This record gives sequence, C-alpha cells and structure tokens, in this order.
Amino acid sequence: MSNHAPVTDWVHDFDHTDPRWTENPFPIWNELRATSPVVHTERFLGCYLPTTFEAVKQISYDTEHFSSRRVVVRTVRPEPPYPSPPITSDPPEHKPAKQLLLPSFTPDAVKKLEPRVRAICNELIDEFIAEGKCDAATRYSKHIPVRAIAHMLGIPEKDSELFIKWIHEILELGIKDDSVLMRAVQEMSGYFAKQIEHRKKHPTDDLISTLMNARDKNGQPLSDMHVLGSLRLLLIAGIDTTWSAIGASLWHLAKTPADRSRLIAEPALMPTAIEEFLRAYSPVTMAREVMKETLIGGCPVKPGNMVLLSFPAANRDPAVFPDADRVVIDRKQNPHAAFGLGIHRCVGSNLARMEMTAAIEEWLKRIPDFRLDPAGKVAWSEGTVRGPRQLPMLFGKAG
Repeated sequence: MSNHAPVTDWVHDFDHTDPRWTENPFPIWNELRATSPVVHTERFLGCYLPTTFEAVKQISYDTEHFSSRRVVVRTVRPEPPYPSPPITSDPPEHKPAKQLLLPSFTPDAVKKLEPRVRAICNELIDEFIAEGKCDAATRYSKHIPVRAIAHMLGIPEKDSELFIKWIHEILELGIKDDSVLMRAVQEMSGYFAKQIEHRKKHPTDDLISTLMNARDKNGQPLSDMHVLGSLRLLLIAGIDTTWSAIGASLWHLAKTPADRSRLIAEPALMPTAIEEFLRAYSPVTMAREVMKETLIGGCPVKPGNMVLLSFPAANRDPAVFPDADRVVIDRKQNPHAAFGLGIHRCVGSNLARMEMTAAIEEWLKRIPDFRLDPAGKVAWSEGTVRGPRQLPMLFGKAG
C-alpha cells in the first residue's frame, strides 16, 4: 500500500501505487490525458507521466534526454543503479548487449519451445479441472512463463517457486523497501552464480551457456556480472509480464462470454485477439530518468526527475485507437506499444505472444465455459507490472 497520503488531485499529485490506480487506472488516465500530454507529481522524488501515445513515443525514441539506467520508479534513488543489461543500458552499450539475446528469441527459437509450453498448460489444467473451479492466476497463468523460462535456461522447473518469490520481492515489495530488494537480488545472483560455475565444468545446451559462450565486440567473454545481469533481466522481465497478460486475457474472457464463444468458433481470430488483449491490458510500465531539460508535448521536463513511461496509457489514447476503452477482438489497425517503442522494444515479444496464444488456446479447448467466481475477489498487482494476482473462476455454464 501507499506509504503516503491518498491522492486527492490526480493531475498534480498522482501516485501509481494508490489502491484506486491499482484497481482501475483507465478513468484516471483519461482524466490526466484530457488535462495535459504530461503531468507531474512531487512523489517518488519527482516524476513525470506522459499521458498520450505521441508523448510516450517521443520519450521512448529520445535516448539523449532520457536514460534507461533506472527503469523502475521507486521511493528511493540509490547511486549507482544495479545494471541488468540491455534493459538498463543506454547507447552505445545497449546495442551489443541486446544483440547477444536476440538469437534466443527469434520466431524459430520460440517455435521449438511451443510444444513444451502447451504441455505445461495441460499439466497445470490437469491439476484443477476436476474441481470445477480454480484461481486462474495462482494455479495457471503464473506458472506458464516461469516454467517456460526455466526450460530455456536449463534450470529445474521445480525451482520456479523461488523465482516467483524473488520477482514479488523485487517488483512489488522493493518499490518501498530497499533491503528486501537487495536481498532478493543477492539471492538470485547467488543462485545463478552456482549455475554458471556448474556449466564451466559441465557445458550444456541452454540459454545460460549461450550467454557464457558469447563474446563482446572485442572478442572477450562477458563478465560474470554481465551474464548475471542478463539472467536477472530475463527472469524478471519474462515472467511477471507474460503471466499478467495471460491472466488479464482470461479475466476478460471470463466476463465477456460473446468474445469467448467467438474465439472458439473462429480460431483464426486468435492472433488479432491477442494483439487487442496486449493493447487493452498492457502489463508493462517502464521508467526513464531525465538527464537534460527538454520539451515534451510543449511541457518542460527537467533533470532530477523520473518519467513513468506508461505504454498502457498510450495504448488507451483515443487519438490513435478509435473506441480506445473498448476491447474489440477483431480490431484491424492496432499499432499498440505494449512491448515498448524504440531501441528498448521487448526482445521477448515473440515468446510472450506464443505463451499467451498457447495458454488461451489450451484453456479454451478444455474449459470453454468459465466465469468469475462471485464469491471470490479479483486482485490486481501494484507497481511496474499490472495483472491479476487473484483470479477466482468457476467452470461450466452458470446454473
């Protein structure tokens, strides 16, 4: 929960960790966008929020005035930040760091992983389908990306509970409590350091080995720190995000039976629907640090402040998306920014789309009728990544 007073004036004093924002941010974004393309708060040591697609795009492409060395807005701003290349890298270091990761996430690489991901979905469904109900967040969507990335990294899928714990500590608890964040980062680094050591004697054919065998532009191996930073990035960026997108899609389908039956009747619509779920329920908000004064949408933006780079708010901008607040599963033009814009566009977008597609298709095959459990409560996460953390469902037709 927020450690300062509740917001009474969103335009001049927003707080993206306020419970009302967590619960339903869309009307707040509409109010802010109607006022100005950029708003500011004194909270979080000073932070801007671009509200329009155009303003978000302008900042994303401007690496001169906006640095990625910090990508999360927190209540403290320690020096220097912990690197997780390439997401926290600026030019010129960014490009070589990102290029090392690209081959592991091409459409071909992702295609090879797809049978395992579909099997994971069915193994999970096997565990609860007979009960006629489940929490779709904690028993389904949460586990798919964790097990998939464990499979790619060549680490035991059963360790996924550990990863889930670290991600919660880093992305949610760590916003307000630095000691929790540092401890989680240290535990995670210790875990991966052991994996790296083991592979020095016993080489494997997985993503950790790929990074260990990589060479930088001078032909040198990456430092263990760089490998660790990239592994930390893959774990943090690859899990919470996709589980949120899968969860939000299932949440939408649970309360929109017409879309559900249409997807079952017209399976060819799935890719278009996935893009619309990504637009409407974009899970990721990144951050930038202002390095030099500039103008965004006519508003002066000053150094010493952070920027909350809300791709989700950009994706609800009616100037770019007609009927922006409606979910239209056959939306034709959909140039959404769910995966970011500019040089930091998500390296794992092919993987995320495949995991979402597999998760929703396998669920619909086996559980075509489902709805939100009126006795339960849906709870959304706070902070950088938004998605359902509790999603109680009932299966079968409503009686």
